[in-house]
Amino acid sequence: MELGKDFMRALKQIESDKGLPMDVIISSIEAALVSAYKKYKGANTNVEVELDSENGIIKIFEIKEVVDTVKNPTYEISLEEARSLGFDVDRGETVKIEVSPRDFGRIAAQTARQVIIQRLKDAERQIIYNDFSGKVGETVTGVVFRDEGGQVLVRIGDKIDAILPREERIPTEHYRPGDRKKFYVLDVRKTSKGPNIFLSRSHPGLLRNLLEIEVPEIKEGVIEIKSIAREAGIRSKVAVTTLDPNVDPVGACIGTKGNRIKAISDELAGERIDVIIWSSDPITYIKNALSPAKIVKVEPRLDEDKAVNVYVRPDQLSLAIGKGGQNVRLAAKLTGWKVDIHVLEPDRLPTLQDLFEDIIKGELPKEWEKKE
Repeated sequence: MELGKDFMRALKQIESDKGLPMDVIISSIEAALVSAYKKYKGANTNVEVELDSENGIIKIFEIKEVVDTVKNPTYEISLEEARSLGFDVDRGETVKIEVSPRDFGRIAAQTARQVIIQRLKDAERQIIYNDFSGKVGETVTGVVFRDEGGQVLVRIGDKIDAILPREERIPTEHYRPGDRKKFYVLDVRKTSKGPNIFLSRSHPGLLRNLLEIEVPEIKEGVIEIKSIAREAGIRSKVAVTTLDPNVDPVGACIGTKGNRIKAISDELAGERIDVIIWSSDPITYIKNALSPAKIVKVEPRLDEDKAVNVYVRPDQLSLAIGKGGQNVRLAAKLTGWKVDIHVLEPDRLPTLQDLFEDIIKGELPKEWEKKE
């Protein structure tokens, strides 16, 4: 059977439009024609189809076993007949006999059309799955096009649809058709209708990726993000450190006049982002994590693992706890320690050591400050 140059041009158009490799298209057509021939000749027929992509010629072969006595001519051939056809074989071997059925062309065209279309869809879906399963954890740009049953549908590129589940949204954010946003690729799952791509706007990984985009020093490995605690759309804390003592990791993340951190905050619906210095010393790390509150003392609790009591002056209590407990809650998530905030009682006034540390830091109590 000869399909001709027009057919091959059509295949090349499919290759271009669908972004599918030509070998995938050819193998899909060959499998479709095998299915069509079996429907035409019989399901038990053992058949192979070869398509020459250069000239558009299709060859159909029936595979038969060589036997002494033929009991089923559908898949058996006698040794005598096989040798008369020019095959140098012995009994028990197989031969490929090219066939040219007269009316198969019309049947093949009708039967194979839907099979070809389906196999091309399957191949396209597999390519999308392979592509996006390798992008889990990365950030992509998408355009919101529909809110359907609590799930926001997002178009990535020209024709790939993804899902933003309700629980992965930023609670304070609205999603209107046409909105262009950045999304974290959360998961990719195979289904009978193709891959489902799940996105997130609330995952801490989105904040990490945006920091890598905006702060070259992170991408280059000069600054390392140690931990992130996030309450999406409201407030986040990021602990950073540097491998270069000449680089201020907090200043680099914030940027000149706060331009870097502002760009990230704007992308995340105005989310406030606190950048703090990570420390290998848990006490110092916890103090930093509770910023901007000023901490007087941190004492590990002996009755509980990875738990501390933190003492602050009365005027720092609300700042340390934060609105609705947000500051202390994020500090606990960031450090991995349980943090209990206490007001420094009168009988727990600062020691000389505490006051000395305050003098070094320039943080004397207000009542000690010199009045003009």
